[in-house]
Amino acid sequence: MLRPGYPIESARLTLRPYDESDLDDLYDIQSRPEVTRYLLFDVRDRDQVRGSLEERIRSTGLEAEGDTLTLAVTLRDSRRVIGDLMLTWTSREHRQGEIGYIFHPDHGGQGYATEAARVMMRLGFEELGLHRIVGRLNGRNAASARVLERLGMRREAHLRQNQIVKGEWADEVVYAMLEDEWRARL
Repeated sequence: MLRPGYPIESARLTLRPYDESDLDDLYDIQSRPEVTRYLLFDVRDRDQVRGSLEERIRSTGLEAEGDTLTLAVTLRDSRRVIGDLMLTWTSREHRQGEIGYIFHPDHGGQGYATEAARVMMRLGFEELGLHRIVGRLNGRNAASARVLERLGMRREAHLRQNQIVKGEWADEVVYAMLEDEWRARL
């Protein structure tokens, strides 16, 4: 079980639970085609984002296999949401999890996704006790692959045309890190 103390701060970022005041910021992220291009969902209208926000507000901890912890990422001196970060507990028995992240394009290329994901991996390995964390992405999403590589994750699989995304066959790439690899990087 994982119920972090909030807020969680890194050098430049604050990770915190979502609240209703985040609707405009989350809409600004999820309504952009350049953000959703490689995601399983398409651009969302305001009502769809409101539903997405309601799910995020409830996702503040991991109590059982299948739960997802989803946190808003802000710059330390701001309440404006610049990114969306998640950790899913995929298997209790095998101590497995999956990370994911989405960032506003105005804040790309500055290392924020890597910094935030590193915090989430620490929570998964050190507080939840996971043995393995994966990151899965669309094979065309080179920017996301670079984030996972900077985290020290290893590319384990390139699955060719294994899923239909937005009406087209898409490749999926899988990265992973084991708990002992995480500890060796500390």
